[in-house]
Amino acid sequence: MSAPVDDELWSAIGDPMRRRMLDLLIANSGTATSLSERLPVTRQAVAKHLAVLDRVGLVHGEQVGREMRYSVDDAQLARAVAQLASVGSAWDGRLRRIKRLAEAIGQAKNEQNTSANEHEQRN
Repeated sequence: MSAPVDDELWSAIGDPMRRRMLDLLIANSGTATSLSERLPVTRQAVAKHLAVLDRVGLVHGEQVGREMRYSVDDAQLARAVAQLASVGSAWDGRLRRIKRLAEAIGQAKNEQNTSANEHEQRN
């Protein structure tokens, strides 16, 4: 794999609510209040999720009045996408090897069965 995997980053992205927040923030920056109005969770829950996303660098907050306005860090998001592509590519290779092995085992069993059937027919 070319890009090292950041477990904290993937743990943060692993939560469906945080992924939904990222989707909303990619379109427009927002506050915990504005996000909570568009999500089925409280403002406090949104604030906790934003803190996790901020800690791993996926979003950054800027004080605007009494609230923090969050926006997505494009560079960190690109890093996450690169990691996903790298992990996906590595797994594609592993799965191709497993498929080849399974096909070889299946072919060997077929040849063994054919040989056994031919032997039984001769006797």
